[in-house]
Amino acid sequence: MVHSFFKGDIENATKLQLDAIPLINALFSEVNPIPVKAALNEMNFDVGIPRLPLLEMTAVGKEKLFREMRKFNII
Repeated sequence: MVHSFFKGDIENATKLQLDAIPLINALFSEVNPIPVKAALNEMNFDVGIPRLPLLEMTAVGKEKLFREMRKFNII
């Protein structure tokens, strides 16, 4: 997206940004850093679980996040 923008391909940069909205929404579906930690753990970066008072991401939230990550071949 950034490369497209700086090459002057605003149309492609815009398309990539719009395509990423479901992933962005999934990453912000719960309080930060809960989804980010879930995503990184799924990518085999052992960042552990959030510290209290935060809890781990819900199963429904993880399912949605991981589905969007698969669409981008992140996992």
